Amino acid sequence: MDREKIKIDLLIHDLKVPLAIVESGITLLLEKPEKYGPLTAKQKKVLIRTLRNTKVTQTLVNDALELGKSREGIVNLTSFSLSNLFEETLIELFDLVDINTSERIKTCTELSELKEILSENGLALIIDEGLWSQDVCLDEAKIKQILRNLLNNALKYRKSIVEIKVDKKDDHLFLSVKDDGEGIPSVFHKKIFESYFQLEAKNGAPIRGSGLGLAGVLILVEDLGGKLFLESEEGEGADFSLELPLPKKT
Repeated sequence: MDREKIKIDLLIHDLKVPLAIVESGITLLLEKPEKYGPLTAKQKKVLIRTLRNTKVTQTLVNDALELGKSREGIVNLTSFSLSNLFEETLIELFDLVDINTSERIKTCTELSELKEILSENGLALIIDEGLWSQDVCLDEAKIKQILRNLLNNALKYRKSIVEIKVDKKDDHLFLSVKDDGEGIPSVFHKKIFESYFQLEAKNGAPIRGSGLGLAGVLILVEDLGGKLFLESEEGEGADFSLELPLPKKT
C-alpha cells in the first residue's frame, strides 16, 4: 500500500466538496436575483469568470482522480454515444473561452449544424453521420479526458485550424486531433510524453508545454489497451492520433 499516494488522492478527492459549494453559491447569486439581490453588469462579469475557473478546477480534480484510477488499473466500461461525448467535451472547452459558442452547441440537434458552428471557430470535425449517432463501449470519463487534453493542446498551438477525425473499423475506434501550428521536431517525439517536459521557445514562439497533459493522455490510452501516435515535423503542425479497441457491449 502506497501510503503517500493514498494521502494525495484523498486530498484531491476532498477538494470536490468545497468546489461544489463555491459553484453552487455563485450559480445562486447569478440565477436568483429576486432572492439574493440584483447584480450590476460588472459584478455579473466577475462572477461568471469566477464560475468558469471553478469549473476548470473541478475538471482538473476529476482528471487527477481518473489518473489515480488508471494507476490502479481501474476501467469502467459503459455504453455511450459519440455525439454526446463530443458535444459535452466541446461545451466544457468553450464554456471557458466563449460562452456564446458553448450555448449554441448546447442547442444543436444536427451534426451539420455543429460542424458549421465549429468551422466558424476554426475547428473541422470529420465524422460519418452514421458513426456520429452510434454507441460505443468504453470508459467514458477517460475518453473525455483524453479528448479534452488533445483539443486543449491543439487549440493552444494552432495557427488557424484544428482538424478532428473520427473513424471506426471492425472493433477499433480511431481518433486524431491535428493542428497547423509550429509542429514538434522529430527528436522530441518521445520526450514530449514525459511528465513536465517542455520544448524551449524558439524565435519568440510560445513554449509547447506538455506538463502532465500528454503524459496523462498516454497513460490513459495505454490503460484502455490502445495506442497513441504522433506525426509532426517542425513548422508543419502536429497530429496526435489514437487507436482504441472496442470491447463488446456489456
